[in-house]
Order: sequence, then C-alpha cells, then structure tokens
Amino acid sequence: MEHKDTMIKIEHLYKNYKMYGRKKDRLLETILPAYQKHSEFSAIKDLNLDIKKGEVLGILGKNGAGKSTLLKMITGVVAPSSGTLEVKGKISSLLELGTAFNMELTGEENIYQHGQVMGLTREEIEKRKPDIIEFADIGEHLDQPVKTYSSGMFARLAFACAIHVDPDILIVDEVLSVGDMAFQLKCFKKFEQFKKEGKTILFVTHNVADVIRNCNRAIIISSGSKIFDGDVKTGVDKYKKMIVGIEEEEESKEKIIIPQVSENETKNGNKNDGQVWKEKFVQNPDMLTYGNGKAEIIDYGIFDQKGDFQTTVNNEEEYIVKMKVKFNEWTDEPIFAMSVKDFKGLELAGCNTKVYKVLTGTYQKGDIVTVEFRQTFPLAPEKYTLSFGCTQFKTNGELEVLDRKYDALFIEIIAYRGCLGVIDLKSKIELIKLEN
Repeated sequence: MEHKDTMIKIEHLYKNYKMYGRKKDRLLETILPAYQKHSEFSAIKDLNLDIKKGEVLGILGKNGAGKSTLLKMITGVVAPSSGTLEVKGKISSLLELGTAFNMELTGEENIYQHGQVMGLTREEIEKRKPDIIEFADIGEHLDQPVKTYSSGMFARLAFACAIHVDPDILIVDEVLSVGDMAFQLKCFKKFEQFKKEGKTILFVTHNVADVIRNCNRAIIISSGSKIFDGDVKTGVDKYKKMIVGIEEEEESKEKIIIPQVSENETKNGNKNDGQVWKEKFVQNPDMLTYGNGKAEIIDYGIFDQKGDFQTTVNNEEEYIVKMKVKFNEWTDEPIFAMSVKDFKGLELAGCNTKVYKVLTGTYQKGDIVTVEFRQTFPLAPEKYTLSFGCTQFKTNGELEVLDRKYDALFIEIIAYRGCLGVIDLKSKIELIKLEN
C-alpha cells in the first residue's frame, strides 16, 4: 500500500475461467496435460482500482459484467488469475448472506460460528451478541436450527451478524432490502452510521437512486473492464445510456444535430408560436443528450396559465411544461416523459404517457407534436433541473430511446411558506381544544 489512507489497491487484476465444450474434456485435460481443449473466459480484465479510507464507492454494471467476481476476489473467496490485490483492515461482506452458517446449528450457535470465522474472540462475540440478537429480532427462533428458518429470518440473522463485527471495509451487494419495512429501515440506519464513522464501503446495486443517495464515487464495469471511474452523477448518466444499449462508441460515430424550430413547424395556436421556447430559459451547458435519432426533442419550456414563459415557479400554482418532438421515422405509440431532478442527479418526481395510460398515436417522418404536462410542483423551495424524454418499446419488449434530454433546463421553485423535507405535503392543520 503506497498511500496510508488506501484501503484497497488493485493493479492489473485478471480472473480467467476455463470453458469446456464437453464435460469429458475437463477430465481429459486433468489426466493428460498435453490435451488442451478449453477456451478461456475473462471475467475481469486488467482492472486497476485504488480505494481510499472513508470512500463510499458505487459499482455499476449490467448482469454478467464482472461485479460479483471482483467483490469475491476482494473478500478472498476467489483467487485472481494474475495481478495484485492488497486489502488493509477487516472486511465484512454482505455478498452472500449466511455463507458461514451451519444449517444444522441454532441461530445462537451460528452467531458464535460466524464471529469466529470473522476472527473475533469468544469474549468479543459475547459482547456483540445482545446487539446482534436485538437487531435480527427473530424472537424464540434464535434457539431453533437455521434450516427451519424462513428466507426472511435467515437473511435478518445473517445481516445482523455481518454488520456487528466492526469492519473497516463493508461490501454490500443488493441486500439492503431484506426483511420487512421496519427491518429495512434499521438496515439503512446502520448503513448511514457506517458512513458517518468513515468506514470504507463498496456498494453494488442496480438502483441508481441508491448510488446517488449513498455514494461519493462511482465506477462502471463492462465485460470485465473498468470503463468509468469518477463522480457519481456522471457515472449514473453513463450507466443509464448503457442499459438502453447506447454506448460511448456509438455516440462518437453519429452525433445527433438538433434543428432549430422554424415558424412553419409550430402547430399549437398560442401566442408563443414561431418562437424557440428554450432560448427563453436558463439552459444547462452540461445537458446530457442521447438517443438513436428516430425522434428529436427540438424544444421545451415552462408556461403559466396565460401562456407566458416562467423560470421561477410557485409550488402551489399550476403550470404547463411543454416539449416539442419531431419524428424522423415512422413511430407507433411513443412514450413522452418529463422529470424533475435535484442537483445531485436524483430523480424526485416525474411522469410519462405510459404510466398515465395516455395513447399517443402514430407519427410519420416529418411530423411534429407538442406534448403538454399540466401540473403543480409540490417540492421544497430550491433549484432543480427539468429532463425530457421520448422512448418506445420494440416488438420484442426492449425499451428504445429515441431522444433524451437530461437536466435540460434550470428552474427555481419558490413557496409562500417553508417545507420539511423535499416534498410539500400541502397539509391542512386544524387544532381542536378540548374544554375542561
């Protein structure tokens, strides 16, 4: 370890697996070393990673990208094929809950066994046992063999054991939502406690909102290689493009040029006809735009009930969010979407025509449609961004992105009164004083 704050250092890491076309080839290779009939699959390829103390690293990637293989190598479950991997401190892994459990032993006996596997003395286990039992909250089942547990009870006890070993590094893989809602809340509170204590956390999930909320750095793994390492918002935006099949290589091949709206292209008869709406607003120079070009979002804006442009909106009044879409190919039942995000990139609210069961119709090449979303913005006073999208489902059920404009416009929401949290519940408070 070169840096005193480095908890995990990985250099030129590879993990290769032998693949056999026939079962007997594996046996023949073992018996006859000269008989080589396997091919190789690289689950991890030349991966370099340096993780500092206190970092909460979000690891993103499609299924089969190599995320779990990487985590198993970090925890020591799987040995690398080549490269170096150094880890400083105690690791507690929530990868495969209960792997250290013996199904024939009782819950309490497994608390001791798990602690011993994690390197704790019997005295240390005794000290932590009451907290583990309280956190798991499985009652009298603690004295029963774990093979009799439901999947929920098993996960609760395993999770409780894993987080009460005072780790330096915590690895979490899609398991923060085990058990009922009350237990999930305890899990997230414990996770927040670890963050405040400066623990190093590796967080793997397909839920990008969890990455935005919890992580201060993100990496993306694709086909065993690290293709991104940087800030969370940029990483999440890149990952969103990946999951709809739009890769960086495709973007560089064809840059979509968005035409300006001419006067004869506008169809709605309102007093802003002929104007380019978006020019009246504060546009985001770092707006993320991508899509296959079958349709283009050529204009957008926010208007009051009189049709005037509005960049500041009151959270109690109704406004009209408009987007104008031009079609470059025949399209059937496109989905039009709008969402509000905070400056961290967390999507707070939004809607689309599919969720609202709005039939959108069929469009020919050259058609232009104006989509209007009439709504209030019941959010806390703050600055936000508006995003727009046009997608459709292919005949095979896959989502196809025609055009997306993420974080296109800046808006500011104001209010006549304050707000607790992010959402203004519009509560009506009534006091009834009882007479003595």
